[in-house]
Amino acid sequence: MTLAAFAFAAGAALLQWQAALPALAWAWLLAPLGLAALRFKFLWVVAAFAAGFFWAAACAHWRMEERLAPSLEGRDIALTGVIAGLPAVGERGVRFELDVETGEAPLPRRILLTWYDAAAALHPGERWALTVRLRRPHGGVNPHGFDYEAWLLERGIGATGYVREARLLGFRHGFLDLVERTRETVRDRFLAVLGPSPAEGILAALAVGDQRAISREEWQLFNRTGVTHLMSISGLHVTLVSGLAAWLVAAFWRRVPRLVVRVPARKAAALAAIAAALGYALLAGYGVPAQRTFWMVTVFAAALWTDRLATPWRTLGLALAVVVLMDPWAPLSPGLWLSFGAVVLIFYAGVGWNAAEPRVVQWARVQWAITVGLAPAALLLFGQVSLAGPLANALAIPLVSAVITPLALAAAALPADALLHLAAWLVQWLLEFLEACAALPSALWQQHAPGAAPVVLALAGAAWLLAPRGVPWRSAGVALMAPAFLASPAVPPPGEAWITAFDVGQGLAVLARTSRHALLYDTGPAFGEDDSGARVIVPALRGEGVAALDMLVLSHEDNDHLGGALSVLESFEVRSLASSLPGEHPLHALALAAHRCARGEAWSWDGARFEFLNVGEAGGSRNDGSCVLKISASGHAVLLTGDIERRAELELLKNPAVKADVLVVPHHGSRTSSTPEFVAAVSPLWAVVPVGYRSRFGHPHPQVLERYREAQARIARTDLEGAIHIRLGGTLEVRREREARARYWLQ
Repeated sequence: MTLAAFAFAAGAALLQWQAALPALAWAWLLAPLGLAALRFKFLWVVAAFAAGFFWAAACAHWRMEERLAPSLEGRDIALTGVIAGLPAVGERGVRFELDVETGEAPLPRRILLTWYDAAAALHPGERWALTVRLRRPHGGVNPHGFDYEAWLLERGIGATGYVREARLLGFRHGFLDLVERTRETVRDRFLAVLGPSPAEGILAALAVGDQRAISREEWQLFNRTGVTHLMSISGLHVTLVSGLAAWLVAAFWRRVPRLVVRVPARKAAALAAIAAALGYALLAGYGVPAQRTFWMVTVFAAALWTDRLATPWRTLGLALAVVVLMDPWAPLSPGLWLSFGAVVLIFYAGVGWNAAEPRVVQWARVQWAITVGLAPAALLLFGQVSLAGPLANALAIPLVSAVITPLALAAAALPADALLHLAAWLVQWLLEFLEACAALPSALWQQHAPGAAPVVLALAGAAWLLAPRGVPWRSAGVALMAPAFLASPAVPPPGEAWITAFDVGQGLAVLARTSRHALLYDTGPAFGEDDSGARVIVPALRGEGVAALDMLVLSHEDNDHLGGALSVLESFEVRSLASSLPGEHPLHALALAAHRCARGEAWSWDGARFEFLNVGEAGGSRNDGSCVLKISASGHAVLLTGDIERRAELELLKNPAVKADVLVVPHHGSRTSSTPEFVAAVSPLWAVVPVGYRSRFGHPHPQVLERYREAQARIARTDLEGAIHIRLGGTLEVRREREARARYWLQ
């Protein structure tokens, strides 16, 4: 049974790696296997694996069919629906999920909307008549980046869009609406008592699962100190709350003989654990992580109730199978593997424990096991390991879980402001402690994302290192772990250049690497606190092992080209900043050196040549002042043109070096650029169009695309194909990220 449970979860996980969904008709052909498994137990594992695979496939088919029809994109659509969950208030408006009730066309059951009205006051359970414009789920697809489309799929969101007209109709009074309004009341009270502060955001996250008031700087502090898992309603918190409820009920039950005769105290405690886990998960918004933990607690409690807790491993396997049964996309979440991995490590570290050992020794052993055992997974998933984590968690785990979180929950239930102020004081003290931990030398180990093989080897090494006493040569496990931490990242050979045009929406960001150098051309757009630098570029650079930038080029002063620059400059050493920005621009001070890019400026790195072709000599618009950079290696060339328009293009025609194999299309394919003369002069084999999905500017213009097709250029678009990878080597290679990643929801 235990192996069958793990096999079911493995089958569902395998489905999430498929480039296309299998036909469900194949499941019927495997039905005899299930019947045979009833007779021959050795077939249970195979049958469970197949059941998990096709259960996940069926759920995926249903979920994909709920997506918005392509014919409805970009149209005004009238509908009525109810606000589900807490709306997120931002600088530019309000973002919220809507349960669609009626519409003039078949629509997904749940959609994600933005209302660009900072004065809009929305509340859970409100029923609205809306006119909206929708689009199919779409997100940037970049190396080492967050998969937004998978996130939408897991949450059952079939379309995103924005509100054009709205009229309030009334309220829906369902149970979940009441829960959401309760969460809103608690959050608003925390804000009213504490004001906008780090403590208010953290306490709201711990009490009602609303993390939106936690700033980016605070998340960076939590990542650096390895306590991110504590700053939301994590599996640890739900487990502790359910455990506390079980202990209290059991303690009371044993003191009432009539109750004990009817139901044993242990079984009453199991029911209390389930009820507490469900209540806390609902208070947290019943998000996917909270749901997973609730089902884990439920399985363990049910095993106690039925007296079937044969082994912890069997119960853990059954819990994993139930979680995947309820949420087939759970294997996509790092949280699933980290939470179950932590439980496995606790079981593993407990083998051979001496019951007489002091509690502090047992606690230290668990901390050591989790830190070492999860380090390879953290490298693979996040490209970093907090070396200050054991010290930070030694205080943060008991303080947050046993003191601050109960205080936050008590303050949510009781009208006692003193509880909130006490919790806020403890949070402030904790933040000061974490800042001291983060300031320690080498507090964070960061490196490129290792491959799967070194990580598997490192996991085996960790298991050997943490093995019970008596296992020989345990310290040799360090040797197996070393390759994941010490292996060098892949770099271009001398004479080659690897270039990536990132998928940053309506903007531009291009990374060029040689064997020992790295250059970033533009940094994509920014929207309030959300910018392409932090969201796309920084994870990609770290994942590829780029430790510093030899040059950052900012082509011109437009938000869609320099919006992410601040995040990049704060995250990496930038040795030189070349731009067309005014001399007094504040970004200049953040680089070691800054200068204005000039026509004819050229240099060579590792056999690759870089040259600025023109900067602003054409006069006119700011777009025409864009830095134009040509990169040549191994007999091939790429031309980066920023947002130049017709006048600058005509000026470039005077330069014979304008010819290139790959052209990053000027101004995102605007019809004010890519003149026939310029396209003919460059004569590209590939035209890379950096553009946002369904651009509101109409980019790329159909006439421009046709112009490149007539010139026999192959077209690659970031909005449809994700990041575009170009390799200037012995042969010219162009690869698309969506095609390389190959998942069924990305096709």
